Amino acid sequence: MTAAHEPNEIDGPHEGPIKTPKQLILAVLYAFVVPIVGIVLLVMYVTSEHRPSAGSDAKAPKSIAERIRPVGTVEIKDSTDVASMKTGEQVYAAQCTACHASGALNAPKLGDVAAWAPRIKTGFEALLRSSLGGKGQMPAQGGGDFSDYEIARAVVHLANQGGARFAEPPAPVTGASAPATAAASGAAPAAPVVATATATAAPQAPVAATPATPATPATPVVAQADAGATPALYTQACAVCHVAGVAGAPKIGDKAAWAPRIAQGIDALTASVIKGKGAMPPKGGSAASDAEIKAVVGWMVANGK
Repeated sequence: MTAAHEPNEIDGPHEGPIKTPKQLILAVLYAFVVPIVGIVLLVMYVTSEHRPSAGSDAKAPKSIAERIRPVGTVEIKDSTDVASMKTGEQVYAAQCTACHASGALNAPKLGDVAAWAPRIKTGFEALLRSSLGGKGQMPAQGGGDFSDYEIARAVVHLANQGGARFAEPPAPVTGASAPATAAASGAAPAAPVVATATATAAPQAPVAATPATPATPATPVVAQADAGATPALYTQACAVCHVAGVAGAPKIGDKAAWAPRIAQGIDALTASVIKGKGAMPPKGGSAASDAEIKAVVGWMVANGK
């Protein structure tokens, strides 16, 4: 006969940790609450550096002004205020250092006497013309927006660091100083002429005035692009990509790259620029008018022939 099977703990009934309805409700509640609390804590941790600290006054005028501070600012220059003009060193630090500090795009490094020697021999006027109008891969004013006087100061700063002995350019003469200059030179002001009427002059018969012919409104004319004068729009918006060939943009002056584009015609190229093409945004990211776009396209085409 076989021995009878003795019951043990394994053969007993299997029960889970939840035995009552109350425990089931708590388990379901915790299943929802715990993840939500975790997400809230994670969000608070990630955004903690952007929230004002407990010790700071978030409603203080200074704190509010910092939070609503505009991304960009508008700077208005007064060409008659020489004191507000930037020095040559400031212009270099703001615009020229990108290339002249490292020698990028074959730019002569600041202080490199050997590289600056042949350029200094051409004279200050030649260097200034190249800086204002652009030369080689350097756009006009190096892509900046300064006055001619500020650029002249930067040229003197760069050249003198390379061994030149150029004098500081003279300050521009303002309109208010012109009469003072004339007075200093000893020129006598012209006396006013008073017309006297002759007593015997016979009165003239009134002449019937003929109605003036209304002037015909002038039709705006887009000037022919000049390959030598760099448009301001090109410096502000186009030079960023077309100087170095960024994002496949044809370099200015690269005849091989411009040949197939020139074959499309000015109108087709202008339409592509206005609508945007490839990585180029509409109008090159500018707010220029269609006429201005066509003018700068014509200038680039003239330099690509």
